[in-house]
Amino acid sequence: MMDEERDQRVEEIELHEEFLQHVERGGGKIMALSLVTVAVAALLAASYVSQLVVLPFMMGVTAQTVDLTDPALMASEAALLILTLVWAYIGARDYAFSRRVVRQVKEIREAQAEAAGKHGLET
Repeated sequence: MMDEERDQRVEEIELHEEFLQHVERGGGKIMALSLVTVAVAALLAASYVSQLVVLPFMMGVTAQTVDLTDPALMASEAALLILTLVWAYIGARDYAFSRRVVRQVKEIREAQAEAAGKHGLET
């Protein structure tokens, strides 16, 4: 009986460790997503502040013509497009990651319940 209890405790510790490792990996990915989101939000906020405050009130620009073929404008719009696509990719990857974590947590809980069932314990 003593060996069975010890084996069961070791198995529980291993299952809990595996769960914690999944949570830690998830935390790192969520932090990276948060940093990208903050960077995009800061870029958008700076753009809006320049258009709403700096240009009309500080620089006196009330009307502006835009050359849509200007290389600087095209480069900045291409950079924003790339940043947006990266943001969308990270969001899609985060969604897939979250689904995997939910599935893995379910598997871990099932394994824990199975281990507890082997030893006649309730979960």
